[in-house]
Amino acid sequence: MGKTIGLPSTLTYYSYFPFWNKFFSALNYEVVASPASSKQIIDWGVKETVNDACIPIKLFHGHVIALRDKVDYLFIPRMVSVDGKATFCPKFLGLPDMVRASIDGLPEIIDQRIELKRNTHGLLATCYKIGAALKENYINIVNAYRKAYIAHFQYRSQLINGVLPGEILHDQTLNVRNSRTMGGINLAVLGYPYEVYDPYISVNLLQNLAAMKVNVWTAEMVPDAILAKYRYKLSKDLFWHYSNKVLWACYYYLKQPIDGIVHVSAFGCGPDSIVDKLMELETKAHNVPFITLTIDEHTGEAGVLTRLEAFVDMVSYRRERK
Repeated sequence: MGKTIGLPSTLTYYSYFPFWNKFFSALNYEVVASPASSKQIIDWGVKETVNDACIPIKLFHGHVIALRDKVDYLFIPRMVSVDGKATFCPKFLGLPDMVRASIDGLPEIIDQRIELKRNTHGLLATCYKIGAALKENYINIVNAYRKAYIAHFQYRSQLINGVLPGEILHDQTLNVRNSRTMGGINLAVLGYPYEVYDPYISVNLLQNLAAMKVNVWTAEMVPDAILAKYRYKLSKDLFWHYSNKVLWACYYYLKQPIDGIVHVSAFGCGPDSIVDKLMELETKAHNVPFITLTIDEHTGEAGVLTRLEAFVDMVSYRRERK
């Protein structure tokens, strides 16, 4: 293999890692993903990040530090928009600059701006700019893009079919699908993918629900085309990409035979505060149980587990009374 490119295992990792992994691998670069989130990684991030950053941003800085001395390049794209409408959180837009300003001794950062319109040509053009910066020729870039697009399509198909990202990206056995039994409690667990699917910062949320024999459903299990149908529930979209997807997924699951909705939210996240209130009002209007689990670097598993058990017991009792 040639030189190494590091991809932090958080934030857009759960949405787009298969694409970028295949793209860079097809260009003969060795892709190195940072280790799974841990106390050491979050401690590194907390030490280097500004105080008012949310836990996903702190965690990202920790993952960068975990890769710093192991790779020739770091891939930290400037995520602006993937649909030509909604943008990503402002911290996503400034992430390469935040990392450079906070952490010393970094390798070269590939920080290509990703701002796509509603077609695949924009993504190909973006991939060309990244490949050209690495001094790759056009044919190699196009071939790598095609392979990456197929890998992303296959990944999305697996998610829609109920496979969780951790089972694909980390080869974990989470047994969440195996708990889906007829007559079981059905909970939609909604939140940004880097909060829901990271076992460390979600304090093993999905695994604990599986142990309770709860059937878990997430936003990533709904095709994008179906989610987009719910964008007109509000008079206008929210500004943020992931916030829209979470809210649309809430609208979708309220039309399904769901027993309750769990919202995973990061402490201090401005967009999340808006999403959470809209979800609360909508679930109340539909008479569907709703709980918000707020996470930060101090969140303990015991406290979250206690709240989950109480919520599941309440939902079970409610079903029995019907």
